[in-house]
Amino acid sequence: MRRSLLSICVTAALAAATGTLHASPLAGFTKEWTYNHTASGIVGQTAEILAFDASTRTLWVAGLKGVDVLNAANGSFIGHIDTSAFGGSANSVAISNGLAAVAIEASTRTQPGVVTFFDTASRSLAGGFYPSSVTVGALPDMLTFTPDGSKLLVANEGTPTVYGTAIGSSTPRVFGAPALDPVGSVSIIDVATRSVVATPTFAGVPTTGTHLRTTTGMDFEPEYIAVNAAGTKAYVALQEANGMAVLDLNSRSFEKVVGLGAKDFSLPGNEIDPRNDGSVSFISVQAKGLYMPDSIATYQAVTNNVARTYILSANEGDFREDDADRIASGTLGAANPLDRLRVSATDSSPGNLFAAGARSFSIWDENGVLVYDSGSLLDKMAFAKGIYDDGRSRDKGVEPEGLTLLELDGRTLAFIGLERTTQSAVAIFDVTDPFNVSYVDMIVSQGDLSPEGLTAYVMDGKYYLAFSNEVSMTTSVYSLQPVPEPGTYAMMLAGLGLVGLWARKRKS
Repeated sequence: MRRSLLSICVTAALAAATGTLHASPLAGFTKEWTYNHTASGIVGQTAEILAFDASTRTLWVAGLKGVDVLNAANGSFIGHIDTSAFGGSANSVAISNGLAAVAIEASTRTQPGVVTFFDTASRSLAGGFYPSSVTVGALPDMLTFTPDGSKLLVANEGTPTVYGTAIGSSTPRVFGAPALDPVGSVSIIDVATRSVVATPTFAGVPTTGTHLRTTTGMDFEPEYIAVNAAGTKAYVALQEANGMAVLDLNSRSFEKVVGLGAKDFSLPGNEIDPRNDGSVSFISVQAKGLYMPDSIATYQAVTNNVARTYILSANEGDFREDDADRIASGTLGAANPLDRLRVSATDSSPGNLFAAGARSFSIWDENGVLVYDSGSLLDKMAFAKGIYDDGRSRDKGVEPEGLTLLELDGRTLAFIGLERTTQSAVAIFDVTDPFNVSYVDMIVSQGDLSPEGLTAYVMDGKYYLAFSNEVSMTTSVYSLQPVPEPGTYAMMLAGLGLVGLWARKRKS
């Protein structure tokens, strides 16, 4: 999408006439480039999670076989870092102060994985007195630096290979513990020494909230981590458990695990399309959705003259890998239009249905209290754009999965990647005020499919959004055009007046 100067000026004039001048901080967006990772020639390489390095102006894209490094300005391929010598799949990458950290699971994923460090300038192992590779927990799935770069936090998901089996056949169903379930944990790495200083787990941690899933036949599995601006607390998404844990980085222990509750699909504004029968109809239904967030992010907003931390979540939803905890509502006696809806066997019973995922993004306060939810907006806007995938209607809708934040001219924008649309889509919201959120626009990216990782950054004074696409195996970058300052608008509008005066003189 590219808007001309004339288009912007006319839009501004119309907005001024209606009293809504500069309602959105974003004037438009333009696709700058796309890179197809099959072009690197690395068999089996994918596009999963990406990170931007300001010092080298590069994007690092983690995939199964390692990391592809791309020129952030034009998308040209710089090189591939093969991580196969360190174990199994490369799951994530994070960058801070010229140091790239890559999370790599073990060849046998129930065994401890590693985090390997690379210098972003040379793209070689980070040398020096301290080790370039550190052992962490089983299946390190995501990692992030604290804002000052002094610590690296690693989400050790610890997924079992064989899950616990059902005890009986009644619902809600209860699953026993698996024979081998690596403990879910977070590794705290001191970056200066590249050593693990603590690995807090969830044993004995108090729980609060509601609808925390504990009978699924698996331990709590950290999915994603976000850190507050002060670097004192981290928030950890426990996706399959429908929970969020609060980690005190000073004491290096978990304070609590919060059950995130359930979203009522019978309420106005929360409508869903529960059937995948070829006809899309968003309706209120007697069912609820467990939030089950994948990606989360933190930001600060001033409320009541106090700067507070808020947590955004992309509420994808997720069942066990073997889907043993997923059943169709029809097996619980539900009739049309709910009979096709897939729900949680560990939470649902006849007349009381709980689906996986909320088909939305949410904002929570530091205690896990819901502040905002986007309701049915994501599904409905995807349908309006002609990219809604009806085949996913009975499951989790558009499946919001990845997200990132960007500060743009004093406003905070949230970008929400939709995994299950017919073309890659990223919804944009203004979340500056968490109690007064507004929808801005939706990027529909032709040639891309299934955005997995997103990052927003500033380069050469310009704003960019990059996202890696799991299915199309592509990485795309969009430039973002802010709305010009009011003074600039006035000058442009005055210029249009002069052009009009000149045109009238030409006619006379």
